[in-house]
Parts: sequence; structure tokens; C-alpha cells
Amino acid sequence: MFKKESKLKRFDFILLITTILLCVYGFIVINSATMSKPLGSEPYLKTQVVSFAIGMVALFVLVFIDYDIYGTFYIAIYIFTNALLLYTLINPVVASQWGNVRSWIAVGPIVFQPSELAKFGVIISVAKFIDINKENINNPAVLIKILIFAFLPIGLILLQPDLGTALVFMFFIAIMIYIGGIDRKYVVSVLIIALILIIVGIAVFFHIMKDYTLKDDYRFDRIVTFFYPELDPDDTGYQVIQSKTAIGSGMLYGRGLYKGVQNQLGYLPTKETDFIFAVIGEELGLLGGVILLLLYALLMYRLIRIAKNAANMFGSLIVTGIISMFLFHIFENIGMTMGLMPVTGIPLPFISYGGTFMLINIASIGLCLSVGMKRGKIDLNDF
Repeated sequence: MFKKESKLKRFDFILLITTILLCVYGFIVINSATMSKPLGSEPYLKTQVVSFAIGMVALFVLVFIDYDIYGTFYIAIYIFTNALLLYTLINPVVASQWGNVRSWIAVGPIVFQPSELAKFGVIISVAKFIDINKENINNPAVLIKILIFAFLPIGLILLQPDLGTALVFMFFIAIMIYIGGIDRKYVVSVLIIALILIIVGIAVFFHIMKDYTLKDDYRFDRIVTFFYPELDPDDTGYQVIQSKTAIGSGMLYGRGLYKGVQNQLGYLPTKETDFIFAVIGEELGLLGGVILLLLYALLMYRLIRIAKNAANMFGSLIVTGIISMFLFHIFENIGMTMGLMPVTGIPLPFISYGGTFMLINIASIGLCLSVGMKRGKIDLNDF
């Protein structure tokens, strides 16, 4: 079960150091983003640092456990994951406390988001399920079985409802299936269908826009203000307008840490979570944003190396799922703060405030490090 000490030479210290640097960067930005809060920065930093500490413990525990053991229990992991997601839908106490969105579970004073834990469980169980069926993955019956297995937890997340998190799951599952060896004809077919749907969607959007008035439908308002946020600057377009203003005002070097006008005066919404990149843009400027992106690039490079050199397909798929999860979060979060992507409430890995989110991100790195310490047989260039 536990790895031999000699395998410590395979430990990716660069990946670990990069992860820690990203977390420290996050602590600094969260401190600035929450200074103007009624209770100040202390409770936010305390939660984040404690989550970081627990995450680091989990990381080192995961590193020295052979990840193949999770494949042995993948069905149990899958059942537990779906049961946790189902519990958020049937627990009336949580539903009454958190309104119409049933994405949280309260255990005494501890409140956490099961869908974050579900990312971990789904990546492991789907990776093993694909690994088991990899020889026949292009058989339509087998492929349908994999899709049903993979998308059941997504359905439970959509019922919460949490579209943003569901999109994250869809993305990393799709990439895992592709890496698992799916025939390119399926990929081309999906892309063609997606292109047709996009064209039809754009045509329908502009047709509806001819006679549409804001406030008729809140969900459609979000779509309209994604394209034209200035049409509703005080409501649905407010977040993006303030975020773009903050990022633009930072210019090259930023206004200075703790000196952002949009941030410190409270104009930026959810600035410690969804729009934390706007804080970076305003106070640290383009330079601060580039430093963050370089750290992410290094993180991804080390993870890709691990995925390419994994000892088996199961390990390679686990790391692929984690890479895809991080990529979607980074691209969507930064994109929505700039008005390039719709606002979905997706946080920024290792940077945004959130105890469960921080814990799962660090634990995911621990799982990847475990895969890296058992490397040697798989090369994704073969796929």
C-alpha cells in the first residue's frame, strides 16, 4: 500500500513549490480583497490558511499511498460521491438555509460544498471505469455505458442547480474520454453538432432581441448582458462592468497592493471569490496578472509531464482529469472578469477564497504527485 522510500527521488518538488507559491499569492490577494469587509481580513485568512494546512496534510498522505488502491474501490467511491450530491437535494434544512440553490451541506458549524468533493470522486471513478473499458471504448454500447456512468453526477449537480460546476464536470469528463482512446469520428461529430447548435443559438438570440425588454426573464437577461453589459449597469451587467473597470485601471503595474479604488471602496462584487482576478488586475496590474499566469503555466507543465509518464492508463486519466478541471476554472474565471466569458460563479484555483475549494485543489495535487512517483509506462503522445 505504501511506497518505498527510494521512490522519493521521483517526487516533483517543483510542482509542490509552485502550488505553495500560488496559495501564498492567494493569501495576499484575499487579504487585500477582504480588508474593507465589516469583520476585516482575519476570518477569511484564518479559514483559508487552515484549509491550506489541512490540504497539505492530505497532500502528503496521498503522496505515499499507491493510487491504484483507489481503482479497487472505485464503485464505492462512485456511490458515495453520488449519495453526497443527492443528499444536498433531499435535505430540507440545507435547502431552507441556502434558498433555491442546494449546493451546500452544514455539519454543525462547518459548511461545505459537496460538489467540490465530488470532483475528486468523479475523476477517480470515471478514470477507472474508462480504464476498464478502454479496449472497447469505441463500441457504441460501451461508450453509452461510460457516458451514463460519467454524467449521472452531473445530472445531480444540475438539479441543485449549479450550472457553472456542472460545466466543469462536463469539460474534464469529455477530455478524459478523449484521452481514453475514443475514435476521432465521434469527436468530429460532436464538434459539428456543437457548431450547428451555436449558429442556431446565435440566430435565435438576435431574433428574440428584436422585441425583448430587460427584466422579462432573468435568465435571458444574463445572456443579453453578457454581450451588452451596459444595457443593465445597475443589475445583471454590474459585475462585469465594475470588474473591467478595475482591471483596466490597473494598467501595467497596478494601483498598488491595498490601494485599489474599486476593491477597497466596495464596488467590486464577490471580490474575494469569483472576481478576485479583478483585484489582481487593479492592484497589481498586468505584471501581477502575468506572474499568476506564469505560475499556472508551470503548474500545468509539471502536471502534463506526470500524465505523459504515468505507469498506467488509470493514473494518466486521473491527472488528465485534474489538469482539465484546473484549466476550465482558470480560463472561465479570468475570462468572465474580462467580459470574455459568461458569469458562472467559477472560482480561481488556489487564489479564490473558499475552504473546501482550497482543500480539494491541494489534495488533487497530492494525487498527481502520487501518480508521478509511480511513473514509467504511458506516453499520451501515442493517443
